[in-house]
Amino acid sequence: MAALVLACVIWGLSPLFYELLAHIPPQEVLAHRTVWSLIVFAGVLALQSRLREVPRALGGLRPALAVAAAAAMISINWFLFIFAIQAGRTVEASLGYYIFPLVAVLIGAVILREGLCRAQMLAVTLAASAVIVLTVGLGAAPWISLTLAVTFGIYGLLKRMVAAGPVVSVTAEVLILLPIAVAYLAWLGAGAGAFGQSLGDSLLLIASGPMTATPLILFSYATKRVAMATVGLVQYLNPTLQFATAALILGEVVTPWHMIAFPIIWVALAIYSWATLRQARAPR
Repeated sequence: MAALVLACVIWGLSPLFYELLAHIPPQEVLAHRTVWSLIVFAGVLALQSRLREVPRALGGLRPALAVAAAAAMISINWFLFIFAIQAGRTVEASLGYYIFPLVAVLIGAVILREGLCRAQMLAVTLAASAVIVLTVGLGAAPWISLTLAVTFGIYGLLKRMVAAGPVVSVTAEVLILLPIAVAYLAWLGAGAGAFGQSLGDSLLLIASGPMTATPLILFSYATKRVAMATVGLVQYLNPTLQFATAALILGEVVTPWHMIAFPIIWVALAIYSWATLRQARAPR
């Protein structure tokens, strides 16, 4: 539980970290995040004598394609999250991670043919109505929120096709993204990028690696030891802290339309959580 809570707190407060890098283009931050997180993941696996598991995760056409597709989804997710913070749209990012569990339920119903109980159907309907409220009120769809939720949902679906554990599979994903990241940083050239221009920026870019790897490792440790219903509930700490950080620290504007949509989402999540807990207790 301590590992689970700590992982969600790091994720929830991460906007404060990426706000410090707001003067650096998000694609450059993403490239460094890819490089330095791979170093951390590889180091952890090396200490565990598990590096040989990474090639196995890519063995075979189907697993390799699944890992590559997952890498594409998580890179889009990471980029949009960094972009949202730098653009002063952290509130919209937090909404995306609130919507994600309900998007995951919908993906399960549509693609995996998993049945939805009435409570889950009500929760998904409420979430859709909240998105409609924001779209009508703000005059545009909350595309950052929707893209974050959908890419993370598809990412979770693709992970089901990979037999490797979470740390090994993420290492394989980042390894696939590495050539793109290195090529982009090489294209920037010496002196054009932020790295090396100041000690502070360089250290922050290096720290993006542990910032990415640490909560994931904590989360993977926790999910092996904590009931999945509990994992699902505690994960709401992440977007809640993001929302509070945006409104109370970063000074982002919360419009009346957000004040209508967010409570609808919270009610939907409460219904979904109740249904999930009831399903978890039923076999017992």
